[in-house]
Amino acid sequence: MSPTGASPLPTMPPAGSPLFRAEHFVWLTARVLEQRRFAHHFLNGDVDPVETALNAYRNEDGGYGHALEPDLRGPVSQPLHTGHALRVLDSIGRCGGQRAERVCRYLTSVSTADGALPAIHPSQRGYPTAPFLPVVDNPSSELLATGPVVGLLHRNEVWHAWLFRATDFCWQAIDTLKTSHPYEIEAAVAFLDSAPDRPRAEATADRLGRLVREHRLAVLDPDRPDAFPVAPGYAPGEHHFPHDYARTPGSLARAWFTDEEMSRSLDFLAAAQQDDGGWPIRWRSWAPGTALEARPMVTIEALGTLRAHGRAIG
Repeated sequence: MSPTGASPLPTMPPAGSPLFRAEHFVWLTARVLEQRRFAHHFLNGDVDPVETALNAYRNEDGGYGHALEPDLRGPVSQPLHTGHALRVLDSIGRCGGQRAERVCRYLTSVSTADGALPAIHPSQRGYPTAPFLPVVDNPSSELLATGPVVGLLHRNEVWHAWLFRATDFCWQAIDTLKTSHPYEIEAAVAFLDSAPDRPRAEATADRLGRLVREHRLAVLDPDRPDAFPVAPGYAPGEHHFPHDYARTPGSLARAWFTDEEMSRSLDFLAAAQQDDGGWPIRWRSWAPGTALEARPMVTIEALGTLRAHGRAIG
């Protein structure tokens, strides 16, 4: 809100700009949450409507559900939904206080014996779920689910008993990585970018960067994607690029890539905007509705990445 109490006037992106085209796509296809996020981040919209829209996904247990992550359908709270909610709260500066306390209580309730998070809690059973996200009775902890959550809580200087063992889990999981895949590396980066022990984080990130390059987990030449393998279980063409790891210039992953490699990656990202104004999803699509809901999320992320790296979006 402005000092007078009136809502700020929305900005109008230049006609034909990437932002102008994306705005049309968002109003045409997005859920209310993504509409509110887009308006706040790119059109000078107020922050309160973002949190109001996010609250519709929150459950009484403190977690989030209701297909906040489109590939998990149904009402039940899940770690992946809750991690998504934390990213939204972090992006609007509201990832602390009672909000974080509620989330940490939920995280404690669904953690495994080692104090960290499974990707999918068994309560998901019976609801439609992406086939690449199996539901098992006794899931193990995963860096994929735990790393981004722990990183965001540290980033916002949240202190809760749950964080101690979960942080230890992340360090151990990352330190023992010999092979990996892009989404797991991205989760590791999300943790390392905000881990309190900065010297250790920088040294660990340096080792991960060498792993990424040695195993060709990032497409360094977008004109030759076939020269870089797609990880087992990923969809055909589900490559990852330097900008997927270093979403901001301040990320530890930025040091993994030369200026030329990052520039080519951002050129590729900018050129990926489709005729309808949105960006495509690269992972496996298993239901029409999930792809429709995910594309506005990917579009907001693409615009944010381009802007963070100084690219003009309109």
